[in-house]
Amino acid sequence: MFTSLKGRSVIVTGGSKGIGKGIARTFAREGADVLIAGRDEASLSAAAADLAADTEGRVETAVCDVSKVDDCRALAATALERFGRIDVLCANAGIFPDKPLAELTEADIDLVLGCNLKGTMFSVQACLDALEASGHGRVVVTSSITGPITGYPGWSHYGASKAAQLGFLRTAAIELAPKRITINAIMPGNIATEGLADMGEEYIRGMEAVIPQHRLGTVEDIGHAALFFASDEAGYITGQTLVVDGGQVLPESPAALEGI
Repeated sequence: MFTSLKGRSVIVTGGSKGIGKGIARTFAREGADVLIAGRDEASLSAAAADLAADTEGRVETAVCDVSKVDDCRALAATALERFGRIDVLCANAGIFPDKPLAELTEADIDLVLGCNLKGTMFSVQACLDALEASGHGRVVVTSSITGPITGYPGWSHYGASKAAQLGFLRTAAIELAPKRITINAIMPGNIATEGLADMGEEYIRGMEAVIPQHRLGTVEDIGHAALFFASDEAGYITGQTLVVDGGQVLPESPAALEGI
């Protein structure tokens, strides 16, 4: 049985929808106090109201653009003001606009790297002192199978950002180890979220067909992985990645799934 996280303080960036909201719900159900951060105040308020109706822990909100250093520092200060401590940072905020490589502009690339990569680094930096003071600080990064393992047309900038997160992770793990802070990453496959729904029914059916479990993952699947990395029992795990994809990256071709 895992040590309870009740009363722990958790920040979830990009927590107003999708995977981030699923992560926030998982922690709040365990009794943790959760601060969800995002760029849109209305979306955050709606998410917090929804989460509060189904959880034990407190759910608070903070407007934050993680691509901005000052916003991340203010986010950490807000968590300390509201909860008195920061035990877990779930660096989840990310964007995935679709555009072919030949059409990418410098602004397109800067936008994605700013949120996905710089946002991860800035949010970790901002929380370092509080995570060290916690005595069991945990950082959980939401990366992806896209970039580190797989590719997908239109997402070259996204894939680059997600692979870069893992490069950051491995050195950060070494630097943070003396501070008793662990940092690990979850690499989701195709997860049923609002963003994926926008890609259409045909895309979803096609993805299910090439996943050995023949289903998309749920946001709770990612939340449970984050919960494990945040646990006291995972205290000797750092600099590692966990693929959560229903076996999606395993078949060498669609023919491997024929008849199963």
